[in-house]
Amino acid sequence: MGSSVRFTVTPTKAEDLPGVSDTSPDISSRSSGGKVRFGSRESVNRSEPQSELSAAGGATTDTPDHSYTEHGDGNSKISNVYINNTHGMDDDDFYDRNLALFEEEMDTRPKVSSLLNRLANYTNLTQGAKEHEEAESIGEKKKSSKSPQMGTFMGVYLPCLQNIFGVILFLRLTWVVGSAGVLQGLCIVFICCCCTLLTAISMSAIATNGVVPAGGSYFMISRSLGPEFGGAVGLCFYLGTTFAGAMYILGAIEILLMYIAPEAAIFSAKGPDGEGLAMLNNMRVYGSVCLILMSLLVFVGVKYVNKLASIFLACVIISILSIYIGALVSAFHPPQFKVCMLGNRTINAHDFADRNCMKTILLEHQQTPEREESNLTFLSENATFAPTLSPQVTVMTTDLWRHFCHSELNDSCDEYFNNNNFTEIDGIPGLASGVISENLWSSYLSKGDVVEKPHLPSSFSPAPSIAQPYVFVDITTSFTLLVGIFFPSVTGIMAGSNRSGDLKDAQKSIPIGTILAILTTSFVYLSSVVLFGACIDGVVLRDKFGDSVRGNLVVGTLAWPTPWVIVIGSFFSTCGAGLQSLTGAPRLLQAIAKDNIIPFLRVFGHGKANGEPTWALLLTALIAELGILIASLDLVAPILTMFFLMCYLFVNLACALQTLLRTPNWRPRFSYYHWALSFLGMTICLALMFISSWYYAIVAMVIAGMIYKYIEYHGAEKEWGDGIRGLSLSAARYALLRLEEGPPHTKNWRPQILVLLKLDEDAHVKSPRLLTFASQLKAGKGLTIVGTVVSGNFLQSYGEALAAEQTLKHLMEKERVKGFVQCIVAQKPREGISHMIQSSGLGGMKPNTVVMGWPHAWRQSEDPQSWKTFINTVRVTTAAHLALLVPKNISLFPSNSEPCTEGYIDVWWIVHDGGMLMLLPFLLRQHKVWRKCGMRIFTVAQMEDNSIQMKKDLATFLYHLRIEAEVEVVEMHNSDISAYTYERTLMMEQRSQMLRQMRLSKSDREKEAQLVKDRNSMLRLTSIGSDDDDEPDGHERDRAASAGGSTEHHRRVQMTWTKEKTSHFRAVHSGCSTPEGFRDMLSIRPDHSNVRRMHTAVKLNEVIVNKSHDARLVLLNMPGPPKNPEGDENYMEFLEVLTEGLERVLLVRGGGSEVITIYS
Repeated sequence: MGSSVRFTVTPTKAEDLPGVSDTSPDISSRSSGGKVRFGSRESVNRSEPQSELSAAGGATTDTPDHSYTEHGDGNSKISNVYINNTHGMDDDDFYDRNLALFEEEMDTRPKVSSLLNRLANYTNLTQGAKEHEEAESIGEKKKSSKSPQMGTFMGVYLPCLQNIFGVILFLRLTWVVGSAGVLQGLCIVFICCCCTLLTAISMSAIATNGVVPAGGSYFMISRSLGPEFGGAVGLCFYLGTTFAGAMYILGAIEILLMYIAPEAAIFSAKGPDGEGLAMLNNMRVYGSVCLILMSLLVFVGVKYVNKLASIFLACVIISILSIYIGALVSAFHPPQFKVCMLGNRTINAHDFADRNCMKTILLEHQQTPEREESNLTFLSENATFAPTLSPQVTVMTTDLWRHFCHSELNDSCDEYFNNNNFTEIDGIPGLASGVISENLWSSYLSKGDVVEKPHLPSSFSPAPSIAQPYVFVDITTSFTLLVGIFFPSVTGIMAGSNRSGDLKDAQKSIPIGTILAILTTSFVYLSSVVLFGACIDGVVLRDKFGDSVRGNLVVGTLAWPTPWVIVIGSFFSTCGAGLQSLTGAPRLLQAIAKDNIIPFLRVFGHGKANGEPTWALLLTALIAELGILIASLDLVAPILTMFFLMCYLFVNLACALQTLLRTPNWRPRFSYYHWALSFLGMTICLALMFISSWYYAIVAMVIAGMIYKYIEYHGAEKEWGDGIRGLSLSAARYALLRLEEGPPHTKNWRPQILVLLKLDEDAHVKSPRLLTFASQLKAGKGLTIVGTVVSGNFLQSYGEALAAEQTLKHLMEKERVKGFVQCIVAQKPREGISHMIQSSGLGGMKPNTVVMGWPHAWRQSEDPQSWKTFINTVRVTTAAHLALLVPKNISLFPSNSEPCTEGYIDVWWIVHDGGMLMLLPFLLRQHKVWRKCGMRIFTVAQMEDNSIQMKKDLATFLYHLRIEAEVEVVEMHNSDISAYTYERTLMMEQRSQMLRQMRLSKSDREKEAQLVKDRNSMLRLTSIGSDDDDEPDGHERDRAASAGGSTEHHRRVQMTWTKEKTSHFRAVHSGCSTPEGFRDMLSIRPDHSNVRRMHTAVKLNEVIVNKSHDARLVLLNMPGPPKNPEGDENYMEFLEVLTEGLERVLLVRGGGSEVITIYS
């Protein structure tokens, strides 16, 4: 019997489907109109029954179970007449009969069909955009929505090419090659390209591990490394993209003012020193204007930017092709760009308007017979002093002479000018010239140096003056500087992942397109380095602005057919790249703001009605203006290098972490990745950050660190299944397994605290100061678990347990306690506490110390459960070998905002139980509340003890423990038991007996009421002194059964109550309820052991109150409970007497293990 999937889709009008959207859990509609059903059901017409019926000669169209078939739109809908439809069940309910087992959970666990339908209708349009609203409104007839059709080439490859190729290729690559040489230039390009290639491999793995919506790299990093890293790196990437926009605008303005329209400059230099400053001011003015225009264009509509993108891309490709063609043509016909040299120094071609690269010109006058006028013949002359000439020849000085000499011929001139001659060399010798051998090695220069050609002859001279017409270096060059300036030219690899929503198959296109684009651009950059070194002379390469070649763009001199191809192409391509940056950066900021992980950025998540990020665009323009005010391309480039490198570093880290942690959800379709490659990429990114500019690297890290901490403390909590959480889980698992290897050493002991809190009927914590006290103990930085017990049944009380958990979490946040909450539901509090003590913690991180409150007003309380639970908890902690801390009068303990300015913490060390009494004051004094308190240690000496020797030994012991404290030994003399002690013990026992009788009478009244209600009910009699809620423990029942009265016990349990038996039982067991019984109770004599215990409590209390009445806190050994449970009430009385008259007391009971040691 097989089953098939049926899709029944009937077209319907929107009016028939109110309120249905693509986000509904089930698309099936119950409306009167047509049905839209997207589900899986068993096929009605099954092949096997049909074949059987055919063989029998019966009908083959329907199975016997169905009576009729409705036809519509080519699909059949079968109804069954045998189903009772009295509950208003329609066809869909019948079809869902196969899922009847799960129908009660459909709200939380939808059908697979519904889930698949929602996934099929997934959209990654920006919320609030008109397109999204149209997609959600199913009220209109759905237009056949155009599915994403962009392939790898148009959707990823070309956008990446456009973003990677940029201003650096045209304006600075020749200068990089000239300064670093071909070999080091190749090294710089190769390192940067390796960095982006390895990052692209990691990015491809992340991008193919699920859908990447808007936000691109930010989304990948935040979902892989968590909101803290995601927010920090996302903002760094945003700042990098914004500064990239500023850099592209500065590049465009540099091309405009240097190579297209130099006369458009507003500021002009009044002297050689002011040229740089005037240029910077021109860049600032024109850059700001250009930024405003571009921002307005982006604000008006991104569609215009996208339409221009293809034009800008065409400009880039044409420019690059012209460079390659020009390089090939130069092998046969080198372009004619002459460079004037004085000795081996390069002359600025702007400074001699007559274009004469010589010192003087000889003018020869020739007389002709026909006419008296003369013809002038120009003869070049490089001599410094005037030669001896015939009367027909005149000597004239050139423009260059006037720059080096004060006046006319035979006057004093510059020494270097006197000793060297002018020569002209080819600026573009061509591919076949062999000039690459000169350009192989680096030639780093300092600011103010002259660009020189080492192979030309030159005589030594003093340093040149800035007023002379040389080509000067404007910035000190080094390998590290050039790395920082070049790196932005390889960024832009995220363009494909940012367009994932427009791709037909993003999981296939993003890796292939991005990696192909990087390989293409890497080939272009590497080949360009070789071509520039092989075709262009070194002095021209090192001439950043082309001053030696008459102000031409250096790379343009190589272009074919004219330098204007490169100039115009590079201008438009840089403008296009700037527009792309101003378009992408605000959307990135909007994505960060909408994630709501950085509260103060929330306003930038809003925008125009169509989703355009208006406020984010405004902030982006303001930040870009800061970059434009810097006005120097060489200073802006390293800034965005830092931000991009940090972003790429974390992309690699995310991929490596996910791979190493083997996260179950880590299943990328792109399989050509490895954690070692990601770590290599991460290492290169980190190295490049410090290579290019170590101080910028530190600043970028500090900014990212501050954002990280801000999000950690103030940001919204997000759970994105990130890799850092996975790393924490793996580290926690490893650490817990290591802790299991053996018991902790005494030196590593620290209080792992379980705080037991009690909630009232309104789910409020009764003693919140308990948690405050626990937080003051946390100098040990151990584990803290805050627990409570909710009475009831877990199935019915689960909601109460969740509410209690939230209450405790809020209290922990208020008290700034880092830890965990555990809430247990149990029928009885004592059982819940016992279960909590047994089950709290994990492995080596189990609590070793329990903190609980003292039961207040236990004497007045009619309900003995509070103090019985308290004593039971003491017994459980003792059995579990846990330490126990009981603060008495906890409401009087100081809060975290009430530091003690003076006073003492007094420790009464009566018995040794592991050193807890010594360690606790030390931990408390690490907290600001107790820091100014001194410490005093008292111990008790008996008659036979040598108190002087005890004091010396105790002082030595404290010295070895490195604990500063005053020491005092208190002598307790043997004395007779006082009348007060005897009377106090007697009152205690009489009160206990009376309370037993009162509880017994109450119990009997309840039993009589139960008898009237149901005479045939079976009642279990509890032992005297207990109540209905307090069942005797198992060992008590066993002891009762073995005490000789087992037969009577079982007979009482199973007897049927009658009036006579009830009267007899009350007469036998309730003798104390008569006046004679009370007289017998008053005539009892106190137990001798109780008298001795009371004597100890009274004597110790006298001594403690005498010595520590003014102490801020008294720590005291807590005696253990009696082994016989019948003495529990007396135990509470002994503790009350022991601590009487003391304001703040901390009763301490050790866990039996040493917690402090004298050894290092």
